[in-house]
Amino acid sequence: MRILDAAAVHAALPFPRLVETLRAAFAAPCSVPPRHTHQLPAFASLIMPAWTERHYGVKLINIAPGNAARGLPGLHASYLLHDAATGVPLALIDGDAITARRTAAASALAASWLARPQAGHLLVVGAGRLARLLPAAMAAVRPIRQVTVWARRADQAAALAAQLAREGFAAAAADDLPRACAQADIVSCATLATAPVVEGAWLAPGSHLDLIGSFAPGMREADDACFAGAALYVDTEEALQKSGDLLGPLARGVLRPGDLRGTLADLVAGRAAGRRDMAERTVFKAVGTALEDLAAAVAVFEAGA
Repeated sequence: MRILDAAAVHAALPFPRLVETLRAAFAAPCSVPPRHTHQLPAFASLIMPAWTERHYGVKLINIAPGNAARGLPGLHASYLLHDAATGVPLALIDGDAITARRTAAASALAASWLARPQAGHLLVVGAGRLARLLPAAMAAVRPIRQVTVWARRADQAAALAAQLAREGFAAAAADDLPRACAQADIVSCATLATAPVVEGAWLAPGSHLDLIGSFAPGMREADDACFAGAALYVDTEEALQKSGDLLGPLARGVLRPGDLRGTLADLVAGRAAGRRDMAERTVFKAVGTALEDLAAAVAVFEAGA
């Protein structure tokens, strides 16, 4: 069994390649049982299995919002890949890197249908491990030239903006979130917030809102107005049962299940159309799926074969 660290994951999964890997994965047969969620005293633990004819993988991911106060990332994960015919373990892979890269790539995959073709200004809300990858991921599908970063801690936003500038983006930190939202073509939220951070009244017509953080009922990044009048897409229909971003508006009648335009699989298969016009406001809500983890893990394993 091989052990593949974060450096191996990042090297094997440049975003243009990973976006296309996920596009193919959503079009192919894959068994994805519901995730198991366990609440420990200090954090939530998710167990996410998936398999194809060739491979079986399981991700264990622990989410500890309190880690920010300890100076630690909020998510920690490991991935175990097996041969689906024999059950033989093939590789233990850094799950943090798998999770971050596949999540950013899934958002970019959605944006390839939902963001305006000329979208060049990205606002990143958050400054954690995943937020750092979003500009490069979005740049794989849209001509991202300008990146604005907002975070609750101004020093973290400034540090991330400086890092992105070194990577070649025209990047700056923002201290006025409503103004930053109004100026952005794409607003991408990657936080562990439990109350709305972004308000729909701030979003410009024709913008695309990418919501990554709320994967549990008690989490929320967007207020009800973000969904009113917007075209809503999700990574999988599990988002309608898992995400606090959607459960609240559904309960209050702001959203109905029939308002959902489609999933990533629907977009890939052509069963759902993406953006219909340049003035339409779109929203993509992701809770993550083990299909993405498996596809990314297999790509990492095969790159090192």
